Amino acid sequence: MSQPLVEVSAVRKEFRERGQTIRAVDDVTIAINRGETVGLVGESGCGKSTLARCIVRLVEPNSGHLRFDGEDYTRASERRMRQLRKDIQIVFQDPSTALNPSWSVRQLITEPLNLHHIVGAQARLREVLDEMALSRSILDRRPSQLSGGQRQRVAIARAIVTRPRFIVLDEPTASVDMSIRLSLLQLLRALQREYGLTYLFISHDLSTVRHLCERILVMYLGKVVEQGLTAAVFERPSHVYTQVLLSAIPVPEPGSRRKRLLAQGEPPSPAAIPAGCPFRTRCESATEECTHPQPFYEVQPGHYAACRLAAPIAGGRTS
Repeated sequence: MSQPLVEVSAVRKEFRERGQTIRAVDDVTIAINRGETVGLVGESGCGKSTLARCIVRLVEPNSGHLRFDGEDYTRASERRMRQLRKDIQIVFQDPSTALNPSWSVRQLITEPLNLHHIVGAQARLREVLDEMALSRSILDRRPSQLSGGQRQRVAIARAIVTRPRFIVLDEPTASVDMSIRLSLLQLLRALQREYGLTYLFISHDLSTVRHLCERILVMYLGKVVEQGLTAAVFERPSHVYTQVLLSAIPVPEPGSRRKRLLAQGEPPSPAAIPAGCPFRTRCESATEECTHPQPFYEVQPGHYAACRLAAPIAGGRTS
């Protein structure tokens, strides 16, 4: 089996706020293969965006390791990270804050080309505008003079202009309406097919994740609690938290209803995460066993859940 393009090993990130330690990412280990799209889902505040920023080294993890194409870049120098960012890019949820408001579209898209000394910048600029279905008439406009859909296309154009190999998409369609959202998702899939891109797609929209992603990671209070092929996780959600999330997806058939599962109470403070399974204080099935760290159980090949209810009757534990 070939080596994953991106490997995240036991990454932890903590922040100090008002004298408290906030554990945003807690011992996360994932691998992303070349050319695939992996979805990362979970409630707001679960650590998805912090993990994304750790992966692209916009935030420094407290511990753990990051590897790209076999190279450990966890402590890579600023110079090496500038080189790696030709291949590792991120698209943020809100282009209004991600794009320099005083720069023109031309400056925004060509800056990465100039930073990486890529020849033929003007030809590449025209090419990426065509790929993004952006008119050349917007080149001298500022972000505030663009529509929401245009701003997000410019943000994506800026990310792909250097022909990266891996892109983190952090809620890239959340700030636009449904019609524009669909066109952006179609565009991302077309770009992936044409250039063999690898995506980590972060979203709260589970329906989109289901159709776009080959694999899915479910995150709660800084931990990945379930992972596997998207179809397998949707068909057989095995962590109670995953079951709660999936039960909230609207059923498209008129008149059809799905039994809604509800978590008890409110999420605990990230400064006081419960010992053991982080979801246990909201789970009606929690027992004394859940107060202890839960290993990943293999539900089926490639599908794992860190929940005692996913444990096979006899043996089969994995760590």
